[in-house]
Amino acid sequence: MPEGTVPEGTVPEGTVLVLVTRRGCCLCEGLAERLASLGPALPLPVQAVDVDGDPVLLARYDVEVPVLLLRQAGRSDRLLPRVPPRLAGDRLVEWLRDRISGSKTA
Repeated sequence: MPEGTVPEGTVPEGTVLVLVTRRGCCLCEGLAERLASLGPALPLPVQAVDVDGDPVLLARYDVEVPVLLLRQAGRSDRLLPRVPPRLAGDRLVEWLRDRISGSKTA
């Protein structure tokens, strides 16, 4: 298995990471860039959602962005812990894999 990938069967097909973001938010832009830089090592596809365009997300995460959610069909979104701002590259991949699999919660 290629380094940095989540083993097949660990998460259901169609599972995505949702990046709750906001236009003009430098922390949001930084996390989006770090996730994009992972390329094929990124364990799941990322779907960016602007918090200001979704009243439910706005009510819940207004001042908390950027936020990462694990979205699985038929289940409630699971809030992932805040990504440390200096975490990047292989360490970010490992951090994501641990949180996606549920082996670490903080």
